[in-house]
Amino acid sequence: MLKVTINQEECISCGACWSDCPEFFEESEEGTSQIVEQYRVDGDPTRGEAPDNLEDCVRTAAEGCAVEAIQIE
Repeated sequence: MLKVTINQEECISCGACWSDCPEFFEESEEGTSQIVEQYRVDGDPTRGEAPDNLEDCVRTAAEGCAVEAIQIE
C-alpha cells in the first residue's frame, strides 16, 4: 500500500492527477487536488493510502504533476 501526501500549497489546480487517477484524486471545493474520502488517513484530504490495485494509477498521477505536489512513500 502506497502512502500519498499532497502539498496543497504547491498545487496549481491543473487537474492532471484527478484526470489520470479519478479513483484516488479529486478536485476540492477550493479547486486544489485532494484524496477521495475512502482513501484518506484520519479524514485528512491531503494524506492517504492507495491500495495495490490503484498503485500504478497513483504513480502515473504523481509523475504527471507539473509542480511535484504529490509525494509517494
